[in-house]
Amino acid sequence: MDTKNPNKDFRTTPEYAEYQRENFMAEPEGRVPPFNTHPDKLEERAKERLTENGWYYASSNAGQSFTHLANRQAFYRHRIIPRTLVDTNKRDTATEIWGHKVSAPIGFAPIGINKIYHSLGELPVAKVAKELNLPYCLSTAGSQPIEDVGAANGEGPRFFQLYMPHDDELTVSLLQRAIDSGFSACILTVDTWQLAWRHDDVATSNYAFYKGIGQDLGTSDPVFQKRLAAQGIDAKKDPAKAGAKWIDNVWHGRAHSWEKIPWLVKTWKEMSGGKPFALKGIQSVADARKAVEVGCDGIVVSNHAGRQVDGAVASLDALEQIVDAVGDKTYIMYDSGVRGAADVFKALAIGAKFVFVGRLWVWGLSIMGETGVRHVMKSLLADFDILLNVAGYQNVGQINRDALESLPKAYSLIQERAKL
Repeated sequence: MDTKNPNKDFRTTPEYAEYQRENFMAEPEGRVPPFNTHPDKLEERAKERLTENGWYYASSNAGQSFTHLANRQAFYRHRIIPRTLVDTNKRDTATEIWGHKVSAPIGFAPIGINKIYHSLGELPVAKVAKELNLPYCLSTAGSQPIEDVGAANGEGPRFFQLYMPHDDELTVSLLQRAIDSGFSACILTVDTWQLAWRHDDVATSNYAFYKGIGQDLGTSDPVFQKRLAAQGIDAKKDPAKAGAKWIDNVWHGRAHSWEKIPWLVKTWKEMSGGKPFALKGIQSVADARKAVEVGCDGIVVSNHAGRQVDGAVASLDALEQIVDAVGDKTYIMYDSGVRGAADVFKALAIGAKFVFVGRLWVWGLSIMGETGVRHVMKSLLADFDILLNVAGYQNVGQINRDALESLPKAYSLIQERAKL
């Protein structure tokens, strides 16, 4: 916390650990920290601030939430082995992803319909990502036009997460808009051909698109506007019908197959001048190998944070097997279940090169908009910076499996879920 720490002389990034000092000094200076960033406290506060439908959409998982539980249990079985008497005054959190030098191996996962959580939707999130120099991923299910999100992100590194329509002209239009708006990679999500059965959402008819909320990314697309006109749908007069048509073009029961991926990779590469292409939602070794085979530059090992397949393998367990199989052949990223810096560290130690977080910043957005997102993500950066310091690691490159004691897979009885 010492503002004269010699660590500053060795860093290429801000000394994020100082955010701890800033919060400790708040009360003596007549201020208070914005809110408690413990994940449980974040959820409680977000639930207080959101509507019932907003809370349900943010918090609902597939089925009985068994995959969500497995994600958290998998993190617990890996324990960090701290090193001592390491000169962590020479410490830096920086890393690089696809040519972008960023503040830490932490990015903003793509999450749709941000207008559920805040009236400005994705715009304040993209702004904070640029400010912190962390990669921002925009979801195809985003609730702001691609161009506006790109402008809000400014010169920040940003990637476009694609839900591929069953309409090639529309797909190409979305990709072109992303390229024109400065998005430097395409990440295709492959685990969401249809929303999983999420009990709370179904029970409350809770689906924003069918109510005309959050489809601005789609209705601002020139090709989709042609599709609406052809059916006589006026998006301004009948936003619910336009929203339903938009999202029914993007997912809802019609799956793509591996045969489509070479076309998409080729199309993206030609349009973007060779920028990276990755698949998100990989959980099996066979699929990871197939992704390498068809020419993907990377994969995101993810189970959609437990929101798609109930009773699925924990994403962290999948990561371990996939790294062993193709870790030297492709750029492996991770998401699902991350709740703090220790989780980021563990995913990196197992072999991920980069980690995306989602629900943490969604809670922050829900609680206090731009200020909330900034507080959550600066706190996570501070947590990670401090963890490197107290665990004895000077940089991200030193984190490997030697940093962990990994216990055998042994999940507790499901009745224990209330204790997590």
